[in-house]
Amino acid sequence: MVDDYEPFRRFVCSTLGERPGFQIVGEASDGLAGIRQAEELQPDLILLDIGLPTLNGMEAARRIRKLAPDAKIIIVSQESSADVVQEALSLGASGYVVKTRAATELLAAVEAVLMGKHFVSGL
Repeated sequence: MVDDYEPFRRFVCSTLGERPGFQIVGEASDGLAGIRQAEELQPDLILLDIGLPTLNGMEAARRIRKLAPDAKIIIVSQESSADVVQEALSLGASGYVVKTRAATELLAAVEAVLMGKHFVSGL
């Protein structure tokens, strides 16, 4: 999970960490740290915010695609513009969840993406 807002990271990690079969292997609070962890840990899935310090999530996603090509990416952001969602998907993200809908959609997004499907929040 890469997000600069610690309470949201805790929410996501506790929500997903309680699910059987899910293991949280890393957390980062900025884009560069997220890239380093993605390269080092080679996770199955990366949850990535757009508004990150040091490097925004879009550029981080672009770099992660090269360094951890097998990792699936779900963007989790406050931004709900169709153009931003399209840009995220064009960079290789498999899912997009608007933060205001995370409580109801995040788990479904994670499950869909891990099964090879795409997921986009109901905007």
